Amino acid sequence: MSVYLALFTTSLLAATILPISSEVMLYALLQGDSPAGPLLLAATLGNTVGSAVNWGLGRYLLHFRERPWFYFTTEQIDKAQHWFQRYGVWSLLFAWLPLGGDVLTLVAGVMRVRLWLFLILVGLGKSLRYLTVMALAR
Repeated sequence: MSVYLALFTTSLLAATILPISSEVMLYALLQGDSPAGPLLLAATLGNTVGSAVNWGLGRYLLHFRERPWFYFTTEQIDKAQHWFQRYGVWSLLFAWLPLGGDVLTLVAGVMRVRLWLFLILVGLGKSLRYLTVMALAR
């Protein structure tokens, strides 16, 4: 598997509930001879697609939230909805945050944010996070 596909996959999984750090993998790959641009693209796309999965879960599967296997608590969702209503769609620029970012993308689905707008804002925020990691790695 190429390093780009591995980074894409790790970044996608990191945007879900799995405790994976795509930043660590990106940092390690930057120490090698892989060009930075394609690494940034792979990480950003993977993490944004993973967030889109959360958006879809919020949009279509929220009626399962009372099931024991559902990851987010009702309190987490209510708090994120309140925060989202207060700060609006621009809060999606902060979907990269380690605490609350996943819930925020789920809530965006619940709030029926348009997918194209969601992808632009989340992708921008996540790319800025990976650019910061790249700057620190150099």
